[in-house]
Amino acid sequence: MGETRRRFDPEFRAGAVRIVRETGKPIAQVAKDLGINAGTLANWVQMDRLAREQDTNGGELAESEREELARLRRQRTEWAKERAELEMERDVLKRSVVLWVREAMGR
Repeated sequence: MGETRRRFDPEFRAGAVRIVRETGKPIAQVAKDLGINAGTLANWVQMDRLAREQDTNGGELAESEREELARLRRQRTEWAKERAELEMERDVLKRSVVLWVREAMGR
């Protein structure tokens, strides 16, 4: 028979994450002490870290991040246009080679 998954209440999760954050102990050691899987605790710590970062930023991008995002989007658009042009040139060259080969073969 398969094992059932253990459920941990939010208080336990928060406490485990707080232990890792405040003591500086390795996740593996804290997980072993609490009798839980280290991967599970690592996931909780990562989720907490991401939530804290969002709270710090308020979910908003900094001005420099917005500028960088706008620059990258412009660059992506330019590259997409260049790629379309290069693909069109490639297709024309392919057709030219096919016609040249047919003519050379006498067909």
